[in-house]
Amino acid sequence: MTRGFGAVGRGLALAGLALASAVSFVGHLALFTPGLGLGMVFLLPGPMAWARWLPDLARREAGGVRRPYADKPQPPVRGDDGFFRSDRQLYKHRWWPWMEKRIEWVLSDVATWRDLLWLALNPVVGLLLALGPAGLLAGGVAVVMAATGAYAWWAVPVGLAVAVAGVAVAPAFVRAHAGWTRALLGPVRDTTPGVTKQWLRGRFVALYRLGALALLTVASAAWAVLSLIVLALFAVGLVIFLPTAAQNMRPMLNLRRRLAGEWSGTPVPRPYRPYPELPPRRPDGFYQVGKHLYKTPQWTLYNLRMNWVWHDPATWRDILFVTLDPMVGGAVLLASLGAFVYGLWFTALPAIWSLVGVPDAPSAPVLGDHPVLALLLGLAIAVVGVAVAPTALRVNGGWASWLLAPTEKARLDLRVRELTQSRTDATEAQAAELRRIERDLHDGAQARLVAVGMTLGTIERLLDRDPTAARRLLAEARETSAKALAELRDLVRGIHPPVLAERGLGPSVEALALDAPLPVAVVVDLPGRLDPPVEAAVYFAVSEALANAVKHARARKMTIALTHDGGTLRAVVEDDGRGGADPGRGSGLRGMRHRLAAFDGTVRVDSPTGGPTTVTLEVPCASSSPRTSTC
Repeated sequence: MTRGFGAVGRGLALAGLALASAVSFVGHLALFTPGLGLGMVFLLPGPMAWARWLPDLARREAGGVRRPYADKPQPPVRGDDGFFRSDRQLYKHRWWPWMEKRIEWVLSDVATWRDLLWLALNPVVGLLLALGPAGLLAGGVAVVMAATGAYAWWAVPVGLAVAVAGVAVAPAFVRAHAGWTRALLGPVRDTTPGVTKQWLRGRFVALYRLGALALLTVASAAWAVLSLIVLALFAVGLVIFLPTAAQNMRPMLNLRRRLAGEWSGTPVPRPYRPYPELPPRRPDGFYQVGKHLYKTPQWTLYNLRMNWVWHDPATWRDILFVTLDPMVGGAVLLASLGAFVYGLWFTALPAIWSLVGVPDAPSAPVLGDHPVLALLLGLAIAVVGVAVAPTALRVNGGWASWLLAPTEKARLDLRVRELTQSRTDATEAQAAELRRIERDLHDGAQARLVAVGMTLGTIERLLDRDPTAARRLLAEARETSAKALAELRDLVRGIHPPVLAERGLGPSVEALALDAPLPVAVVVDLPGRLDPPVEAAVYFAVSEALANAVKHARARKMTIALTHDGGTLRAVVEDDGRGGADPGRGSGLRGMRHRLAAFDGTVRVDSPTGGPTTVTLEVPCASSSPRTSTC
């Protein structure tokens, strides 16, 4: 009984938690209105991260459920050019790149949306599980206290039985509440369900994502109204609002682009032109923008931003998208999400109320006089809405891609900028390599060869006068020439390892692993030799990743996997170190990206704090010969 009464008391505490979750959910909705509706997304990360204390409290009450959140991002670091970089944009100050990282950290985390779902459902599900035993106990006590007269002989035993049942089932209800909390607030389980469960899970996940897109569609409607107001002000001469409005609208649309790629399988790259930089001051002290001269950098940057926004076709496609999305995107959402809500809440639920006999309950809008038929019709409409959810999600992603993706001209401009950057990176890497070779030759082999020449001159003068000293110097010259030859061999091997030239990428990486100071497992599945420049670039990138793991990650073991799927060479380097690698904070990872960018290659780094770290290198290339070895 003591355990039962303790569980009843704990249920009352959990009821308070359910009420607090209702208040938190209302607060989140109030936060989303300016955050997504008006584009002030910078309001979201801080309060939403702070509000995680309530789900964390629920996790502790459920028995110490592990926190599922992604690691907090590292602050941006100023680059060598003096700017902070965020994707393809450069910023003078760190505030906005840091805010973009925090926005992505909060909004792209699945645990954030699971928290919101728990906050929305816990006031109903959690409150029922928390107050169920207390309600039975209170009801039983009320029946006993109200039992009088001729009904006391049966009311008292019934009331006592109900009260005892409430105390008896209280621990089970508390366990059920903990299970409910673990199901929504715990880490996502890596399990492989059956075919039916996979089908249902896929449909309901798609339905849930459509709900999130519905919030963004409402935000598009708000932005459409704001854009019309800004354009109206622009028409009467108040032009100062246009750059700010267009720039603040872009984070919400970038979120739509990213979700279209992740949820709908339709990648949508960002089409915006690079952020303008302040031009150098002219000799007369003015800044020149086109044919206009400006005295202060503030007005110069403002006009640069105005030209940047006004002449970028993506700005007008953004405005067109937010104007049409409430109609086109909303119609796609209504085809699935609207059918589910209408069938379940507005047709099936009123029919159930009518069948149960709830007084003054609203009737179903269709077949209200026939509740059984209305119930079946509502369930059928809801099932159809669930079944078509993945299709509606793909169509919505295609619609977003149609307007938000770069045009062919913008795509060509973006490609030209990428090729220009990769050419610059390749040129700088080649120049740096030439300087390294020149420095190594000057400080190493050249100095030794000069010393050999001077020694031979001394030997020539001592040969007749002091043959013993000449022979001693001759031995030193031979030793110095041997060291110079070894240094030359090491230098040539650093430029292009012989095993790489003779046997290819797989054996050269295996040889690299054998020289590592920690155990390295190498898995090679290559069809044969690849283009020599590609092999060299990937070899040195893998060598850099291996060196980073040894120097910085404190790894105990590593795995290197080389695969080729017919069109892409993929190298995956994984270590069990402490993690926390950030491409923006070190030159090694940036150098890998610059090295592979010349071949349209990419570098992806997944390194949460605490590890493991996974570096994935991908280079589009084709095999140049059939398999020649079993490496």
